[in-house]
Amino acid sequence: MEHSLNYTDILKKTLQEATIPQPRLQAIRLYPVCDTDSGHFLILATGWDKQRWIDTILFHARLVHDQVIIEEDNFEEGLTSALIAAGVRREDIMTSLEPSL
Repeated sequence: MEHSLNYTDILKKTLQEATIPQPRLQAIRLYPVCDTDSGHFLILATGWDKQRWIDTILFHARLVHDQVIIEEDNFEEGLTSALIAAGVRREDIMTSLEPSL
């Protein structure tokens, strides 16, 4: 079954929800970056953390052949459970550390 289109929408919505401004982050802003053509979905964090500038990737997933491959997930709770709750099948989620078939 073709899940790519639906998984694209789920990834975009999940990333947008995860980047809603959070007061405890103060001067750090989160940005969703969703490139549906290449299948890359990222959350960037930029801003000042005390005396140093932060510019980092908090989350990176790729959508490849109806599978969500999580390359990086630096959220405290992780976004995997949010993706599953939104409709991505658990068996369609892999990490970059797992061998692909």
